[in-house]
Amino acid sequence: MIQWIGLSKFFLGPDGSAMRVVDNLDLQIHRNEFVSLVGPSGCGKSTLLNLAAGLDTPTKGAVVFDGAPLAGINRAVGYMTQKDTLLPWKTTAENVAVPLRMRGVGRTECARQVARYLSLMGMAGFADYYPSQLSGGMRKRAAIARTLIYQPDCLLMDEPFGALDVQIRLLLQRELARILETEAGVHGKTVVFVTHDLREAIALSDRVVVLSARPAQIKYERQIPFGRPRDPLSVQFLPAFDVIYKELWEALEGEVGKGTDA
Repeated sequence: MIQWIGLSKFFLGPDGSAMRVVDNLDLQIHRNEFVSLVGPSGCGKSTLLNLAAGLDTPTKGAVVFDGAPLAGINRAVGYMTQKDTLLPWKTTAENVAVPLRMRGVGRTECARQVARYLSLMGMAGFADYYPSQLSGGMRKRAAIARTLIYQPDCLLMDEPFGALDVQIRLLLQRELARILETEAGVHGKTVVFVTHDLREAIALSDRVVVLSARPAQIKYERQIPFGRPRDPLSVQFLPAFDVIYKELWEALEGEVGKGTDA
C-alpha cells in the first residue's frame, strides 16, 4: 500500500547546513496491515507520515502509494495528527461532517452518516456541543469519527492518544480496534500509527518497526502474533506480550537520547 524507497529527507538547519532527518530508508506497508512506528523523538516518524500524505516531498528517493509514485496531496488517506484540529466555531456534528461537505455530499446523506459515526464513537449525545465543551477524550473521538467518515483505505495516525491519561487511552485504543475490525468491510484498512508507547504499539499492531535516532533508518522489526479481533487491553496480560516488549525495548534503548526533538 505504501512504499518509501531509498527515501532521504533533509531540512535546512539554523546555520544553513543540511539536517538529515531520514537517510536512504526502505520500508513497505502492506495492504490491510496495522504498522506502528516507534523511535526516539526527532527521528523522522512524523516526516514519514507527512511524505505519505503528500504534504512534503523527498529530498531523494520516492514514495509509492497503491502502486503509483506519489505526486501532490494524497487524497486517499485519512491523516490524524497529534492535535485534534477541530474547528472551534463548529459543533461536533459539523466538525465530523467537514470531509463529506468538502466532497459535495448532500445534507440529508451527510446528516445520516454523521449520526452513524457519532453513535459508533459513543458520542450521539454530543452532536451539538462545541469543542470547548468537550473533554480531551471526547475531542479525540470526534477527530477519529471525522477521519473515518469518508472511508479512506489508509489511515495515518501521529500519536493520536499521546496527550491523554492512561485510562482514556486504553478506552480509545479499544474503540479504534473495534471500529477498524467491524467497520472496515471487505476492503479492510491500512494503518500507519506513530507512538512513543511500546505497549500501545504492541497491543494494536500487526507489526512494529523501530527506527534509529536521526537520520532514521530501520533498527528492528517485529511481527505481532496476536490474532484479530483483538482486545488491546487483554493481550497485555499474555505471557508473549512481555517477551515482545523486552525485545523492542532492547532495540530502542540504545537509540534514546541520540536524537534531539526536531
